[in-house]
Amino acid sequence: MSIAEIFKKKSTVYSFEVFPPKKTSSIDTIYSTLDELQGLKPDFISVTYGAGGNPADSSTCDIASVIKNKYGIQPLAHLTCVNNSRQDIMVILQRLKENGIENIMALRGDINPDVPPKTDFRHASDLVEFIKQNGDFHISGACYPEGHVESENLIQDILNLKKKVDAGAEHLVTQLFFDNSAFYSFVERARIAGINVPISAGIMPVVNKNQIERMVTLTAASLPAKFTRMLSKYEHHPEALRDAGIAYAIDQIVDLVSNGVQGIHLYTMNNPYVARRITEAVSSIISL
Repeated sequence: MSIAEIFKKKSTVYSFEVFPPKKTSSIDTIYSTLDELQGLKPDFISVTYGAGGNPADSSTCDIASVIKNKYGIQPLAHLTCVNNSRQDIMVILQRLKENGIENIMALRGDINPDVPPKTDFRHASDLVEFIKQNGDFHISGACYPEGHVESENLIQDILNLKKKVDAGAEHLVTQLFFDNSAFYSFVERARIAGINVPISAGIMPVVNKNQIERMVTLTAASLPAKFTRMLSKYEHHPEALRDAGIAYAIDQIVDLVSNGVQGIHLYTMNNPYVARRITEAVSSIISL
């Protein structure tokens, strides 16, 4: 089943993101995480691409296969192109097909200053088009409520997103944001531009200050005054900051669902405790 089909059946689609463990950790750590997450009954679970974008690394496909075949949950496998050639991508597509993976999150990926990028795909839209031409997959894409860090302006960012959707992306997931008004403005711009595919709002619960500083640097997400006051008050109290971050995420989700958001995509950071706390708090409003 395609991710887009799930949106036709539910008023609010609720999903998780997980990532493969570091090479220094056992792959079994992610399976214990999935054991706990599957009981929360997400509509789908996305799996980020293996570190470094090495096509020989099958961890994303392996984890996605377990999600589908062991837990009966629809997986969304991330695929980046910045370090992959067309031949590399074909190898990965074949692997996904052999494992029954139907849904792909097509991304450019972050450029590593120490690794020269491949030149076969300059943009995620190029990858989307290539996948559509070389397999029967359903494609999701990323979007940026406050603009991609490399975009000249918000208008250019929306035009680039329209190219991605026109190339074949059927569903979009936003990068994290902490100001819901930024999301509402983004959705309005997207709809005006003729982007009418389902959009999931990406929510990341903050559990430590270092995490948020790193993510804000990567995504250019703005921090509302309410959020910065929370960080400054609890930054030296890990348990209090975790609980405040969970509360903030719940507040975001309640507001989003009340305003008709199509999907909530929870960046779990492989933390089933946080995912469970949030899911239990919002499950009744999402099921309406």
